[in-house]
Amino acid sequence: MRILLINIYRIFLIPHIILYKFSKNKSDIDKDIERWATSKGMKGSKVNLLSTFLMDSSDFRTIFYFRNRGIVTKILNLYCRKEKYFRIDVTTKLGGGILTGHPYSTILNADEIGENFYVNHLVTVGEIKGKRPTIGKNVSIYTGAIVIGDITIGDNCNIGAGSVVTKSVPDGCTVVGNPARILTNSKNKV
Repeated sequence: MRILLINIYRIFLIPHIILYKFSKNKSDIDKDIERWATSKGMKGSKVNLLSTFLMDSSDFRTIFYFRNRGIVTKILNLYCRKEKYFRIDVTTKLGGGILTGHPYSTILNADEIGENFYVNHLVTVGEIKGKRPTIGKNVSIYTGAIVIGDITIGDNCNIGAGSVVTKSVPDGCTVVGNPARILTNSKNKV
């Protein structure tokens, strides 16, 4: 019976697959699919993996709908809901390969976020007086962290749980604390 229900649900995902095939952001969606598949140890065709992630993960649907904004996604969201407590500001430039760890109550409001971004729950990336952060490639932001203002987070950085980051962070750093301080720097050990 469960297999039958799964296959019926996959029929409802056909409009999503068509949207994916013709998406102007297909390359970023492909990177998202690859990153999720790698993290879960899954293999298969992109369409198969996409339908699995769309079926099983409301946060993946949120990212998918963000990449395909428009009236069609609003209609699809009526029966295949996105995560209502995970927000990505429509003006944020979001690189491919984003991975989430149950991003409940997470807000991403940045000028730009690079490829291979990881975000956990209760994270706020936001603005101060209209100025928003720029986040580099291969950055991970963990539970409860806050990254706000006109700052830059360099490539290959880790923002520790509960950190409050209000100053720019160079490439390759791990920052922790409130206020955030650099714990390690891969270029010169701190």
